[in-house]
Parts: sequence; C-alpha cells; structure tokens
Amino acid sequence: MTTTTVDVIVLGTGSAAQSTAYPCREAGWSVAVIDYHPFGGTCQLRGCDPKKVLVSVSDLVDWSHRMQGKGVSAPGLSLSWPDLIRFKRTFTDPVPEQNEQSFAQAGISTRHERAHFMGRTSVQVGEDTLVGRHVVIATGACHADLGLPGEELLTTSTQFLDLDALPRRIVFVGGGYIAFEFAHIAARAGAQVQVLHRGSRPLEKFDPDLVSLLVQASRELGIEVLVNRAVTAIERQGDHLLVHARTGAQEHTVEADLVVHAAGRAPEIDKLDLEVAGVAYGKEGVYVNEYLQSVTNPAVYAAGDAVASGGFPLTPVAGMQGDIVARNLLEGNRHTPNYSGIPSVVFTTPPLVRVGLLEEAARAQGLRFTTHHEDTSSWDSTLRVALPHTGFKTLVEEGTDRILGAHLLGPHAEEVINLFALAIRLSDIAIGMIGGYVGTKVMEPVSMKLYELEPEADRQPGGPGAERRLLTRIASRKTAALLGLRLTDKQVERAGLVFHYGLGMSGTRLSPPASADPTSSACGRARRRHRVSWAQ
Repeated sequence: MTTTTVDVIVLGTGSAAQSTAYPCREAGWSVAVIDYHPFGGTCQLRGCDPKKVLVSVSDLVDWSHRMQGKGVSAPGLSLSWPDLIRFKRTFTDPVPEQNEQSFAQAGISTRHERAHFMGRTSVQVGEDTLVGRHVVIATGACHADLGLPGEELLTTSTQFLDLDALPRRIVFVGGGYIAFEFAHIAARAGAQVQVLHRGSRPLEKFDPDLVSLLVQASRELGIEVLVNRAVTAIERQGDHLLVHARTGAQEHTVEADLVVHAAGRAPEIDKLDLEVAGVAYGKEGVYVNEYLQSVTNPAVYAAGDAVASGGFPLTPVAGMQGDIVARNLLEGNRHTPNYSGIPSVVFTTPPLVRVGLLEEAARAQGLRFTTHHEDTSSWDSTLRVALPHTGFKTLVEEGTDRILGAHLLGPHAEEVINLFALAIRLSDIAIGMIGGYVGTKVMEPVSMKLYELEPEADRQPGGPGAERRLLTRIASRKTAALLGLRLTDKQVERAGLVFHYGLGMSGTRLSPPASADPTSSACGRARRRHRVSWAQ
C-alpha cells in the first residue's frame, strides 16, 4: 500500500474531467485522474458520439425511402444492424487508448479502478491512497434505479449501443431523449417498437405543440407511443420478456424480445462514500455553490452530470463546468457558469430542438412576449425533402425584441438553433425581422438582422425604447455564416464561443485553426478543451 500526494484528484475521464485536468496540469499542478470505466466518458463512448453515428445512417435510410418516386427510382436502402455497429465501433474503440496516451503525454497520472473517499481530500484506489489539495468529482451519470421487480432484465442505453443483433420486438421504458432517439433508429432498422411513458406527454422539457408533431411522425413510422403507461414489473417467460404496466386501475401486459431502460439517468456518486469526505449531496448530485464548490467541503468541486447545478445534463454544460472549476482552482473563486442560451436536441428524424424558455416558464417569470408559432409542413423547404411534420415556435419579448425561447422541428434544426442560441447568450443582442423560420439549412436564405441594443438599464418599459445599430445581416445557407459576425472580444466571450478555433459544421465540435499542427500534443489538448456541442 502506497500513499501519493497531488495537487488535484479528478474522479472521471469524460468532458468535465478533461476540461479540469488538462488546464490544471498545463499550469504546473500535479494531477491524477481515476476512472473504473474505459477512459473517455459518456459522450465519447456511451452517448452522444456513438448515438449520432447510428442516427446519421438511419436518417440516410429514411431519406431514401421518403424520396421514392420523387426522382429516386432505385429500391429504398435498408439498414444492416451488424454493419452499423461495426461502423460505430470504429469511432468508439480507439477512444480509451487515445485518452490514455493524451493523459500520459500531458504528465497526468492515471488509475483504472473505483475510488472512494477515505477523508476530506483523500481517496482509496485499490490498495493505494491518493491525497490531494483538491478533489474534483466528475464521475458522470448512470441509468437511474427504477425500483421495479425484474429491473435486472432491462437493457441499458450503453448496452443497446453495443448490440450485435437487433431483436424483433423492442419496448422502451420511458419517454425522453433516449427513448425517442433509439426508437427511431430501431424502427428504421426493421424492429417493432413501443414506447411506454408514465406521464401524459413525452419529452416534457420540449415544446408540447412540437412534441405532438414529433409523436405523430413517430407513430407514422410505426412506433407505438403509449402515454399514461406506468411500468410496474418486467419478467422473463420462455424466450421473451413480459412488461407489465398500469393505466389508472387498468393493467396491461406487453411481450418483447428486448426492454430498454430509457427512464432517466442519475449521478454516479453512490459508491464514492461522500459522507466520509463531508460532501453534501442529493438525488440530483453534489450540492455546490455558484463556483461549483461543495457547500460543505471547500476542498471539493464537482462538474458535469454528477453535480446538482441547475444546468442541463449535456456535454457542452459538462465541458463548460469543468473549465470553470479549473479556472476557480487556479485563480480562486471568480468564475460562475452561465446556463442561458444552451440548446438541446432530440436527434430524431426530423430533429426536435429547443433553446431558452418554454411558454409556461416565460409566463411564470412574468415576462411579456409574443409567440410566433407555425406548422411548416406545407412549406417548400419541407415538401422538397418529403418530411410530413415540421414546425417552429419562437418567444419574442415585447419592447426589446429579445429572443426568450426558440423551438424548432425540422431538417437541420440542430444547426439552425445555434443562431437563436447566439442571440440569447449575447444579452445585448436582439434579433429582429424573424421573417419566418426556416426549416432549412439556414433560413432559405434567412432575411434576418442582428442588432446591438443599448445596455439593459436603457430598456425600461414604456421608455424611449432601445436604439438599434445594425451589426450584420445573416443571409447564408450554412451556419458557418456565423463566423462572419463582427463581434467584440467581450461579446464573443459572453457568447461562450471560441471563434479562434472555427465553428464546426457538424454541430459537434470546434476544430483547431488550419495553421495548427493536428499531431501536436498542444493542439490535441486545445481541441479537447474546446470540444463543444452547441446542440446536444
């Protein structure tokens, strides 16, 4: 048994952990990272990245079927599940070793074991003890414990992404992101799919009108979406499973070959012995102050899905929080996260996206706003790609024209939403002349102006109004047109953008400048630090 002392111990190796570990090491601190999972975290290995590989292929298959008789005459494409999973593994299999090498090149020590606290800043790893001046909890999340009889028969989202063969009948327990994204993939791969949701409306964090359109599109795909169906038990019967559910006093039983846990995730902190370290926590994660510092142990910080912070459990949020933790460790508590204007996407076909407030939340805050809502299924931009259900809704504050919320369902919505995210995150920016959303790569071309408003103090109700100065006009078919914005450094910082590295067209990451050597370790670390998904 050995005892090692370092400046900071980071528990986890995902986006939040890396965003903390690398800056601290580059500042000369000794850093140790610990993870019993393969190195890389949820997004790279078990979440966003592999999911998007499956989504991309299934979307191509769907596109080919939609366009039959519209200029495409060959038989529609079919999805080969074994080939798809092999393709997915070309993205995920190299990740752990790549992360291991990157940590080693940076001088960060690594341990592949479970860790648990032995004291306020000491953790036990196997037979050894690590003592840090600080400990950062960035262990991510795992599937939530549902407390159901037969819960051990559920397949997790991680296991679903690694199935060698796709069963014929699949039931998803829950009606959130995972259920709808995986249901769309499985249905296009030929499976019979049911979604059982215990509430009256699935995807509760998204606009209800657009959710209704997506549910209709899902049903037309062959997915049976059943609401007010609370699953009560799962049992095995011969070579198949039985899912027992209840609607009020009525009992239901569904046969399935695979039952997937899609009913939520919980912070993976239950085996850390946080009580030993005096770290307060709850079901939403570690309790922290505005600096992401434990409210009961000032030597401990937390970031990502393991923290009860109020931010969405998204990769961009985790990366931002990890970076803030690193800056507060190195500079003292000066930095706080800004959760405004962070988009979220359901990667179905078409994708459903949101940024900012829902109507209900805006009303609850007493805001005065105008709602622009339209079903765009009859628009040319939708008809030409043969999507039967698309629409949008935007909330615009009266008197200032500030975008309070934007909700989109349509092709390339996961890219278009970044325009609205930019407008929301720049608090002194408002969008005028929304002239109609879009449904296309970027507003066909969008007749959209970006204005700079006077400071907030000048925007008094009933006052003279905000004086507007045209900054730029966006009229492009590509979201890369954002790079043409002439913004001050301060505005760029507020937006949380790193224009220096260029906006990735895939919406999944920022790339280093063309002049950078992509093989250099410094470039690799920069790429990881700015690996931001605007819309996850």
